[in-house]
Amino acid sequence: PPPRRKQLIVSRTVHPEARQVLAAYARGLDLDVVEIDCADGVTDVKALTAAISEQTAAVLVQSPNFFGAVENLKPMADLIHAHKGLMVVSANPLTLGLLEAPGKQGADIVVGDAQPLGISSSLGGPTCGYFAVSQAHMRRIPGRIVGQTTDRNGKRGFVLTLQAREQHIRREKATSNICSNQALLALSASVYLSVMGRQGIAEVAELNLHKSRYALEQLLGLKGVTASFTAPTFNEFALRLPEGTDMNKLQAGLLAAGFIGGYDLGRDYEEYAGHMLIAVTEQRTKEEIDQFVHTLGGLL
Repeated sequence: PPPRRKQLIVSRTVHPEARQVLAAYARGLDLDVVEIDCADGVTDVKALTAAISEQTAAVLVQSPNFFGAVENLKPMADLIHAHKGLMVVSANPLTLGLLEAPGKQGADIVVGDAQPLGISSSLGGPTCGYFAVSQAHMRRIPGRIVGQTTDRNGKRGFVLTLQAREQHIRREKATSNICSNQALLALSASVYLSVMGRQGIAEVAELNLHKSRYALEQLLGLKGVTASFTAPTFNEFALRLPEGTDMNKLQAGLLAAGFIGGYDLGRDYEEYAGHMLIAVTEQRTKEEIDQFVHTLGGLL
């Protein structure tokens, strides 16, 4: 068999913490992680084209990415597929009520945090993730796959369709934990999804989009504030603040007024010092957004 590929390509627009976790795992598995730069808030496709080779096992992209920008996945998937590698996409599940599914755009594996699906932030945790693959890779999924069926009376039911028995027989090669319990969080997400339904998820996605768009338009009306990037966004966006703004002082002022200020991008990206990442979800009201804009304007 051909030698196993050792190279993973990850975009710098992927969440910095996710890249740290990837680097930690890669070190133990002796994998080579190559980071691709960003251009205008999204993955630089020219740099990606130059980096992909026959050694590349997979490309990992997040959409919407850490800057809140929506990535154009199809060209990137085509690039890695031409070299017989895999396209891995990390996606906020709420956006999928509005955007085309990553699988339709060529993703082989789609992962993400299920926290937006009705799981409270609980001071940072716990939460659960989701993991989906195309049919070709289904038998390599860790854990169990439950299928829908009918019982002998024709009523809808669910059965265990596929379970990788590795947890019991191949412990040292297992791709999932020997025992882990995210069941409570998975149950929360299941309840949220069943209550919201297809229509509800689409409506929540639209609310996120419209409210963040309204906030962005209002904030761009402030003197000296400009958009960091022109790429389309979902419910997060980056702003460039006026030259010389003291970010710590600004954050403290916002907090005193009852607002958690935007994230200082300079903490993770030197080139974006003085840029602030702001998130607006369906939970925010027009009054709150207006008050935030007014408060930020006053502090600036």
